[in-house]
Amino acid sequence: MKNEPVIVVEKLTKQFGNFIAVDGISFEVNKGEIFGFLGANGAGKTTAMRMLCGLSIPTSGKAKVAGFDIYQQTENIKKNIGYMSQKFSLYEDLTVKENINFYAGIYGLNENQIKDKINYLVHHLHLQHQQNTLVKALPLGWKQKLAFSVAIVHDPAIVFLDEPTGGVDPVTRREFWEMIYDASEKGITIFVTTHYMDEAEYCNRVSIMVDGRIEALDSPKKLKQNFECVSMDEVFLKLARKATRSE
Repeated sequence: MKNEPVIVVEKLTKQFGNFIAVDGISFEVNKGEIFGFLGANGAGKTTAMRMLCGLSIPTSGKAKVAGFDIYQQTENIKKNIGYMSQKFSLYEDLTVKENINFYAGIYGLNENQIKDKINYLVHHLHLQHQQNTLVKALPLGWKQKLAFSVAIVHDPAIVFLDEPTGGVDPVTRREFWEMIYDASEKGITIFVTTHYMDEAEYCNRVSIMVDGRIEALDSPKKLKQNFECVSMDEVFLKLARKATRSE
């Protein structure tokens, strides 16, 4: 892992009226790191992720994402990150090939680059015979892999994955994580939220939010040692029980 922070957050806060959704969080994420961002519903992780993606203006605090300031350079941030949600962010009424073409164009690739990416991805994902198939006709696992591939089609510095494996079977989840490892090896930083605590074990480091604050941040191994737990499930439950709010 390269020891170069690509996300730097200092006392980042988001307040809605009297409600403090994100309460002065600070952390760094290194280049190529797989960083788990966990928390129960209402913990503030989605609000924090929206600020880091340049979609929501903080109330106070500072942060840089891929070297760009989240107040002044949000458009630069958007060009240098990828994003994938639980709904996979694909257009169901477009074909596999059309989805790749669309997203590659949005991310600024030229015509030749787009052609190369389409050829590469349909072969890499073994979708040669499905490239003209509507996405809505694909099995869930294939949609998931395609969504991740288009999220990093422009080779971003960071990809934000918001509950990316919800609703898929364990075998497909494992295959998806192999794609994450491959992207990490290529230097792409992975910032991932998940409800599956076995997936937290796959991360280099994990932060756990409770009521808008980061209550713990370390490697899964050290978190289990510090909290005297045998699994990340136990660690998460110990901390989540402290929560006083929910969505």
